Amino acid sequence: MQTIVFIGSNKSGTSREALITSTEMGYYTVLLTDRKKFIQQRDEFPEVQRMMFVENLFEESNVFSIVHDLEQEGKQICAIISFIDPFVSYAGMLSQAWGFGRGNLSIEALSVIEDKNRFRSHLKGLPVSPRFSVIPFDEPIDKLIKEFEGSFPVILKSPVSNGSKDVLLVHTFNEMREGFQLLKRRFPNQAVLMEEYLIGPQYLIEVMVVNGEISIIAVIEQEILNGQRFIITGYQYPAILSMEENETLEHAVISIIRELELINGTCHLEMRNVNDQWKLIEINPRMSGGAMNRIIQEGTGMNLVKETIKLFLGIEPNLEKSFMKFVYTKYLVVEAKGKLIKVTGKNRALKHEGIKEVFVKPKKGTVLREPQSMGDRYAYVIAVSDTEEGAKFAAITAASEIKFYLEPL
Repeated sequence: MQTIVFIGSNKSGTSREALITSTEMGYYTVLLTDRKKFIQQRDEFPEVQRMMFVENLFEESNVFSIVHDLEQEGKQICAIISFIDPFVSYAGMLSQAWGFGRGNLSIEALSVIEDKNRFRSHLKGLPVSPRFSVIPFDEPIDKLIKEFEGSFPVILKSPVSNGSKDVLLVHTFNEMREGFQLLKRRFPNQAVLMEEYLIGPQYLIEVMVVNGEISIIAVIEQEILNGQRFIITGYQYPAILSMEENETLEHAVISIIRELELINGTCHLEMRNVNDQWKLIEINPRMSGGAMNRIIQEGTGMNLVKETIKLFLGIEPNLEKSFMKFVYTKYLVVEAKGKLIKVTGKNRALKHEGIKEVFVKPKKGTVLREPQSMGDRYAYVIAVSDTEEGAKFAAITAASEIKFYLEPL
């Protein structure tokens, strides 16, 4: 039986859709996870034919032993795939090293993209690169503070974080000192990345590269929650850009992909338009998580998760768009920490015109908190319309129906 082995998954979002899509495509779907909770919740993953706990997914011998056993059972391994950090390049490397799949992914390029320090250094010669410094973990903090006097505000981040975790906006010497100490505690022996703070509208760009041909699948404007942690609470597809902005953005994206020597693979970029110049905020070696696949599907008819799996398998993806609709997705957060008593309004939200999906993540009894990362977004509403304004109005109006009732902690 033709089989795809997935390394890691989240409970929802793009990586979970990949499991579902794999099974719908007719593959025997195997999930290797380092989350014991998933094993306890096995019945909640009906699309997965085999789920196995692996304490250290980066231990190649553990993965090889499982893959070998699957082959002994008569399973034909077609690919080893991951849709989540930090396993994307690792899964591709294993798949190619062990002779599975025909995707011929650009493993080195994907590996560079996974490490923020490496991709910043790799792209430093391009005009899209902001000013940055890689700070060794043992650098004295007081020395750094003197060096960066007058540079505030600045961004501090861990080179291995994702989902806006461990990304700090600092305005003062004290905040910088506290930020460095926090990151050093969380990531001992890791360098810290310091970047200039850029002001301007922010966009997410989904890209697929097949045999060197770069396809910009979608450009989506992001709305960022006010605060220190850069949490995205709104997505507008397609982004409304002038012809000149589109042309300069395409040029910027192509320059990045070529500099990274990405020949086969997917990625998503986050970029800001700063005084008519595009600057790279982030790049990740996979399509964006959360509701991104559904947003693109509702806006274009394309199932990007499915086409990505085909790329990994060495099957030519179909990147044609069947139609064009405006899509707006509104994410919800809570303002204070508490234990979830109940959520109301989902059914009322679904009744609003243009609403395609209402998703509520947490279960009763879950402890919710004010947003510290993208994982602290607890629901979303997706709306579709023939106009940009119609989609946004429908999503925000429907989202206002949803209420979280919390027991304070």
